[in-house]
Amino acid sequence: MAIIVQLDVMLAKRKMRSKELAEAIGITEQNVSLLKSGKVRGVRFDTLEKICAVLECQPGDLLEYVPDGD
Repeated sequence: MAIIVQLDVMLAKRKMRSKELAEAIGITEQNVSLLKSGKVRGVRFDTLEKICAVLECQPGDLLEYVPDGD
């Protein structure tokens, strides 16, 4: 099971840089980078809510479930 983070795709669609998003939602640019790379074990709902508000999207636009190839 894998959850793929599509934050980089949504940022590109909105023509927004990671730095702009970080400033808008109140987290570091490094944390945005970690989110984009999928190297986090979790994300707070309030952070997800802020990201969705700034990018004008739904959580499903940012996260994709890809089942294992069993």
